[in-house]
Parts: sequence; structure tokens; C-alpha cells
Amino acid sequence: MSTEANGDGSTSYQSTITRTDEGDWWVTRDEETGVTSQGKARTEALENLDEAVAGYHGEGKEPTDDDLRELGIDPDANVSVESLPEEFE
Repeated sequence: MSTEANGDGSTSYQSTITRTDEGDWWVTRDEETGVTSQGKARTEALENLDEAVAGYHGEGKEPTDDDLRELGIDPDANVSVESLPEEFE
């Protein structure tokens, strides 16, 4: 499947879409980046892929403290570091 530009400045991309053997999920993959997503409906899978590809390209927003709490994360304990610990380098 190939997505089309909407004339709104968004970029188009090549993707493949398949259905799992069980038939419960649609799986989409952006052929350029390798980003994969899924959804219970074809349109949901494509919408999720759009969001995942945008995130891959650095788009998106920083989560708010309320967003983190909603996900069960304590914002005060959520620490970002500039570099990886030695064991991960």
C-alpha cells in the first residue's frame, strides 16, 4: 500500500499492511524506516503507524506530569540522563 500526500504539507510514505494469522490485528510497516504498528481495524493500524513514524522522525510532544501520572509514572521519580550508564555503552 502507498499512502498519498494530503496537500497539507505532510509527507507520503510507502507501507505494507497485513492481517495476522488469527485475523484479530492489522499490522502495518513503513518500508523506509522499518517502523511497525498495529490496530484492531485497518484504519486504526494506519493511524497508529502515522503517529509512530512521526515519533521516529522526532515529532511529538513532551509528556506533561498529568500524562505521566495517567500512565502510572511518578513525575518526580522520572529522570532523564544526558548519557547512558557505562554498562550500556
